[in-house]
Amino acid sequence: MKHVQSADGTTIAYDQIGHGPAVILVDGALGSRAFGFLVPLATGLSPHFTVIIYDRRGRGESTDTQPFALEREIEDIEALINEVGDEAFLYGISSGAALALEATVKLGHKVKKLALYEAPYDSDAARKLAFRTYRKQLVEVLAEGRRGDALGLFMMFVGMPPEHLEGARQQPMWPMWEAVAHTLPYDAAALGEDGSVPTEKATRVPVLTLVMDGSASFPFMNTTAIALAKAIPNGEHRTLEGQTHEVEAKVLAPALVEFFNT
Repeated sequence: MKHVQSADGTTIAYDQIGHGPAVILVDGALGSRAFGFLVPLATGLSPHFTVIIYDRRGRGESTDTQPFALEREIEDIEALINEVGDEAFLYGISSGAALALEATVKLGHKVKKLALYEAPYDSDAARKLAFRTYRKQLVEVLAEGRRGDALGLFMMFVGMPPEHLEGARQQPMWPMWEAVAHTLPYDAAALGEDGSVPTEKATRVPVLTLVMDGSASFPFMNTTAIALAKAIPNGEHRTLEGQTHEVEAKVLAPALVEFFNT
């Protein structure tokens, strides 16, 4: 494990494997190195790249500095880029894809290329309203220190039936998820005010961008990916066959190697 200090003094913990041009992997909601979700992907990329997996602020072994703002997480990514060189490829999954997009707009050509997998934007009117309600409820329960309730709100927002929530609380992973539930507003911030597809902002992405979704995932993910790829000046869309939101590293890694090396 290594550490780098972000602009506001926050310590960002990260692992580094492989050799070659740098690739920074940006995890989604609740993700941290402790879960190991990105390790198979990093392993698949490591013969070609120097791969960075990091704990987003407030998670794992990274610290946090208040007050939070989306710009702070962009500064964290910039600190990692500066640590490994002057530029890096950037890959983000789920809400981490939204953060990676925001970082690329801000950091410009410090990001060599950008790859996104299923950024969960949704421009449906009902979902935009639900997203606003979810963000408001998150603030309320976390202000009272109710991380478990915040986690429950998140799980129901992404589709878990309320009657399944008590069973989820009994899962061995629940305490680890609950420990980082206070960072859920950070993911919400990356998705914007109402979670809709940021087509205007996407026009300001200055680098080649691969926007991906899975053919077995939620239908709105495909709609979103196509809209993003069309809005990004140098955007390319690709659907990974048979993949859900939990994309398999053995399918994703070759797609990223091809894109980053082309």
